[in-house]
Amino acid sequence: MKDKKINTKDLVLKIEKIAKNRIASQPVVSLDEFRVVKNKLEPKCLLIIEDDETMRAAMKRIFDGDSFVLKMASDATELSKVLDDTPIDLILLDVGLPWINGFELATLLKEHRDLKQIPLVFVSAQASEQDMKRAFEIGASDYIKKPFEVSQLKKTINTLLELNS
Repeated sequence: MKDKKINTKDLVLKIEKIAKNRIASQPVVSLDEFRVVKNKLEPKCLLIIEDDETMRAAMKRIFDGDSFVLKMASDATELSKVLDDTPIDLILLDVGLPWINGFELATLLKEHRDLKQIPLVFVSAQASEQDMKRAFEIGASDYIKKPFEVSQLKKTINTLLELNS
């Protein structure tokens, strides 16, 4: 009897099919439990653009346990390292970036054919009424002032991801 060999893609598809069928046969679960399972099977990709190393590390800790794929950049010059074939589902962006500030970068991102529809959330200590107005004029989905409540940040991100899917 010959050993049947399957490629990695087929293996992943088979595993996902079995898991989805078994999940579907389970009793009704809460929406939060469903999201956790869905995120494990189909993780969302967050692009975090933050120049402060401590804040980048904090963001990594905040989202690591939530089955997100994280792409991190300290400024606009590092985007070429993280923009690859993996689709981005949401962008978190600081305003006070070196070289090209967050408003300028957001404007460029919103002009890009593949990135303009992605929800963009400013997360910044600069949070005057004028800053917020400018962010929404550019096309931001939300503006969160630092320091922020982790639960509120997660809730905002999950809501935007649900609305955009």
